Amino acid sequence: MFERFTEPARRVVVLAQEDARERAADRIGSEHLLLGLCRATDTRAAALLAARGVTRAVVEAELGAPGPDLPDRAALASVGIDLDEVRERVEDAFGPGALESTRAGRGRGRRWGHIPFDRGAKKVLELALREAIRRGDRSIGSEHVLLGMLHTETGRAMPLLAARGVTLARICAALDEPGAASG
Repeated sequence: MFERFTEPARRVVVLAQEDARERAADRIGSEHLLLGLCRATDTRAAALLAARGVTRAVVEAELGAPGPDLPDRAALASVGIDLDEVRERVEDAFGPGALESTRAGRGRGRRWGHIPFDRGAKKVLELALREAIRRGDRSIGSEHVLLGMLHTETGRAMPLLAARGVTLARICAALDEPGAASG
């Protein structure tokens, strides 16, 4: 199915995986896909969300603070140390996951390797395909991922969006307006 995703939609999935990793989640949920949509600011879905007041900051505030190392990450960054670069260099020298077996790396959740999708996120991606087919589109764009998460039983993202008035009917109507580009 991923071969039908546009480059921006693929980037949303990668950003969702990064967010799940930062939050030390053991699965990628629809909330991570929503954060991915918000982070991919050059996409149609991000524009639709931002126009309705749904930004990365709003979603993060609703979900709570990211993983436990972000305050440390910010402190290190303030003195010019890039934690991701340090991790990459250690893994280049000692192998993938080298830091995970240390005392500091234990108990922080999955920080490397494949992170599976939870049931809700899988449903979002399945419904994204169905929405693309229903709309007569040949590929799955970020807007289809957004439409997919606006159905029921898709996890934490849907109620968060519904509480802000972002509904399937409203997003479909916005996409049907003249000049609604794909992405």
